[in-house]
Amino acid sequence: MHRQKASRGPSQRPFIELPCTNYRRDALDQHLGSTNHISCVGITAQSSRSLPINEAFQPILNLEHEAIIGGFKCLYWLVKHEIAHHTNYPALLDLADLLGCEYFAKLKIDQRTNYRSHRIVDEMLQILGEVVEEPILEAIKSSKAIGLEIDESTDISVTKQLDLHVRYTDKEGRMFCQFLDLVSIPDGTAITIAEAVKEVIIRKEIPQDRIFGLGTDGAAVMTGLVSVHCAAHRLALACKDAADGVPYMKIFRKHLQDLHLYFRNSANRTSALKAAASVLGVEDLKVTEVKDTRWLSQEKAISNLQRNLPAVLATLAEEAELKKDPVARGLYTYCATYRFVAAVHLQSDILPYLAQLSKLFQKEDINFMAIKNHVPVTIETLRIIKAAGERQPEGSFLAQVEEKVANLNISAEEDRVRRGTALPTDTLWARFQTQVMEPYIDGLIEHLELRFQQLGILGAFSSLGPQADESRAISDLQLLAKQFPPISEMALLQEWQSYKVLITTGILKDKSQLEIMTAMASGYDELHLLYPNLSLLSAIALTIPVSSVNCERDFSAMNRIKTDLRNRLQGNSLTACMKMSINGPQVKDLQYSRALEIFFSKPRRIACSDATCQLCH
Repeated sequence: MHRQKASRGPSQRPFIELPCTNYRRDALDQHLGSTNHISCVGITAQSSRSLPINEAFQPILNLEHEAIIGGFKCLYWLVKHEIAHHTNYPALLDLADLLGCEYFAKLKIDQRTNYRSHRIVDEMLQILGEVVEEPILEAIKSSKAIGLEIDESTDISVTKQLDLHVRYTDKEGRMFCQFLDLVSIPDGTAITIAEAVKEVIIRKEIPQDRIFGLGTDGAAVMTGLVSVHCAAHRLALACKDAADGVPYMKIFRKHLQDLHLYFRNSANRTSALKAAASVLGVEDLKVTEVKDTRWLSQEKAISNLQRNLPAVLATLAEEAELKKDPVARGLYTYCATYRFVAAVHLQSDILPYLAQLSKLFQKEDINFMAIKNHVPVTIETLRIIKAAGERQPEGSFLAQVEEKVANLNISAEEDRVRRGTALPTDTLWARFQTQVMEPYIDGLIEHLELRFQQLGILGAFSSLGPQADESRAISDLQLLAKQFPPISEMALLQEWQSYKVLITTGILKDKSQLEIMTAMASGYDELHLLYPNLSLLSAIALTIPVSSVNCERDFSAMNRIKTDLRNRLQGNSLTACMKMSINGPQVKDLQYSRALEIFFSKPRRIACSDATCQLCH
């Protein structure tokens, strides 16, 4: 910078007149201790031309670019954390400026142009959404097989929204699930939904010939399409149909909801429940609501009620006796019975197994093998509970019914003889077993078998597994070849002859069916070249959705983003917010350089001081 004259040695010096070509540590140390270097450092420190560090490096950092990237980071942070961006973006920039990010001053071109208006924020929002979506669409287009999950719901502004979630495999055969799009539709008819799905597929240039599966919630307008009924919805419907088939269990569910409403609608009753729980030494838990749209709500409600039953009955008795509350008296009369206590304990034994199955079906990467492997286990468990009868295993809730009834000192009973003498306990259990327990378990088994054992196309994929029966596998493969025309039946059967040897004695020996299908779907191993048809079938098996639970999660994100205070958020802005919230990487990992390229693809008033910059000039 200061060009000190050489006191001795050559006039052309490294680091000054010439670039340095010697990067040995001792050479750098020698220059650091030289007279010229020390003198220049002193002059720089005393010079009035000394600048703040960020301005000194301005030609390297390019502050205008940094300001735009900083704006993108602030906006992405807001959207990723589902915070209102229009109102908070300018305030966040002011805070960053206050904390020392002075380069944001570059965004203030003049009094009217400061890159903080709603229009520019919306434009930056779409750019960020595009940056998040680009790599996902590229991966989808390179996938061997694609599956779609679709569902429709209504948002806070009573606008009907159609959600699309996509499943695809990468080059290593791994399956991924991503939010694809949200489309506002005028109605929920099958034609409207089909047209909306087709428009999204064409607009995003998704290969239509590779879409092999469609997962829906099983609603009438959805089943008009070739689709797979959501496993989680099927399980919920099986449980509901089983309860509706037993008169007492149907009323039982209604009274669970009545209990919740009784305590929820009064702070005094809730306080009384907590006080009773404290006195009785039981857990202080509220009575949980049962919702049809919440698949696990009844299991949670039963679990809470079973632990909190003494406090609930004590509170109802107090409200009925002291305050003469007719609702409390009616609920107490129903709940303070042998049959009610037994029904609570019956469901406490059964619902955890169904809840585990429901949680399994709600996994993001669930495939058909979950139905094949776990539904029969649940059915057999129900048969064991029924067969045990009054001799339930120690530790089960049903084995504790007699003790619990005695501890609760229940005197009310719906089944009495005319002269007021209560029925013997053994008779009460026998009546409960024959009228409630056995019909309810039989109904569960029947509806689970009805809804899950006839898997059709999904069941045919079992032929790809290591335990496939040869005669059954051939018929399954023929069925799959007819279902998916790109696959040649003759070539598929020829491949299977050596494939069955490969999975029994070859490199795929002792692997699970999921591991086998992942290896077959991979584009890196030689297997996809040796078995092209079986490789495609494996990719299809991995991507065919057996549930639409990912759409339910998308709607949960939509309801968190579009709230009462943000009810005008819609269209592309709402979709972009959901893309970033659901699919977006962490704030530090987003490709902001790509956002900068898209931003400067249009003429801007802001530009860096480097006239040779090809990005913004």
